[in-house]
Amino acid sequence: MKEEATEFKPTLTLMDATMLVAGSMIGSGIFIVSADITRNVGSSGWLLVVWLITGFMTLTAALSYGELSSMFPKAGGQYIYLKEAYNPLVSFLYGWSFFTVIQTATIAAVGVAFAKFTAYLIPALSEDLVALDLGFITISPAQLLAIGIIVLLTYINSRGVSAGKAIQTTFTVAKLLSLFGLIVFGLFFLDKTIWKQNWDNLWTLGALFADGNISSYTTLAAFGAIAAAMVGSIFSSDSWHNVTFIAGEIKNPARNIGLSLVLGTIIVTELYVLTNMMYTGVLTLHDIAYADKDRVAVSAANHIFGTAGTITIAVMIMVSTFGCNNGLIMAGARVYYSMGKDGLFFKKVAELNKNAVPGFGLWIQCVFACLWCLSGKYGDLLDMISFVVVGFYMLTIFGIFILRRKRPNAARPYKAFGYPVLPVIYILMGLAFCILLIIFKPKFTWPGLIITLVGIPVYYLIKRINVQR
Repeated sequence: MKEEATEFKPTLTLMDATMLVAGSMIGSGIFIVSADITRNVGSSGWLLVVWLITGFMTLTAALSYGELSSMFPKAGGQYIYLKEAYNPLVSFLYGWSFFTVIQTATIAAVGVAFAKFTAYLIPALSEDLVALDLGFITISPAQLLAIGIIVLLTYINSRGVSAGKAIQTTFTVAKLLSLFGLIVFGLFFLDKTIWKQNWDNLWTLGALFADGNISSYTTLAAFGAIAAAMVGSIFSSDSWHNVTFIAGEIKNPARNIGLSLVLGTIIVTELYVLTNMMYTGVLTLHDIAYADKDRVAVSAANHIFGTAGTITIAVMIMVSTFGCNNGLIMAGARVYYSMGKDGLFFKKVAELNKNAVPGFGLWIQCVFACLWCLSGKYGDLLDMISFVVVGFYMLTIFGIFILRRKRPNAARPYKAFGYPVLPVIYILMGLAFCILLIIFKPKFTWPGLIITLVGIPVYYLIKRINVQR
């Protein structure tokens, strides 16, 4: 009988790592969130500015994380960086938020997005139908399919990293090519009249209403609207750092993690900006803002490909979300592994199975993600947690300053590009984003903050239990 492994096997190349970065970023967001962004900002220029700001922040953060990944090239990524820069409590709060909602709810949301667009091809899987009525809860075929996909991908990843990386690379290449193809076709069939109409009032900033009217903002409200719009673009660009969680399985991690972060975020940011330019070339701003169920890409594809457009986009999003969820599932369990090693989570999550992967961590992540699929509240919680996600990014990047002071002689094979200017810019932009959300969208901030703060008594309870053992 094959014994359990005691350490991770470094089998992932730079290509694999880059595909994990890009694949984890591209899910369903780019096909949907531009509707809400356009409703908030009201013009093509500001639509692109929101995506460019998000892209700049993402790339800046990736460049900063490169230094941390080269210093601590081990499983756990951001959890490890926070522990080394601050203390175990701060890193636990991140791990707690990560497990309770950030990663598991994201996996659920991406899984349900896969199911929703599968229903375009197979109507019997619609979210509007009832597959099971348990009295206290009704479950749709779409929810069951989402759960099935999560279980399948968890099983595949529990069999070893090789199977997971094959799916990740294959599906990421497929969705990058298909998204690029959609951009090319969209720009080829660009409607000059619509393009001119959308770009005539490039810098008009205001709320776009269903009747076509635009209401201008006061100066402070304008900043609030941009922050609100960025909730969608940040969600669509998130999970770029998942590659840091699997550092122990990457060849030459001190070099390849930082490089994959930069390459992956650049590729995705360029595709996102070009996709939104394509939207403004085939759809009016009103049609972008008020696309049916916010499915902007479906409206664009119908304009480009006719009746076949819905099927084209449905297949694209199925490929995109399947590959995205594989990356999320693969990476997430490595954080719980590091928490288990520190005695801050179930002891069993710190064990590797015979395939040299944290099997127990994968399966408890699967259970929580499946529960979120049933809750029907994952979309709201993702919006709520974006405030906390950016907060932890800021803390992590500020950790570079702390570590440069605490450990000036530590080995740094890679140093943060643009230090200290770019990290400071990110922290200031992130702080502005969080403050504006507190002011203008408190319901998107306080619940996420409360979930995080609940982790404080949980941390001390775990510590107390450990002491008594």
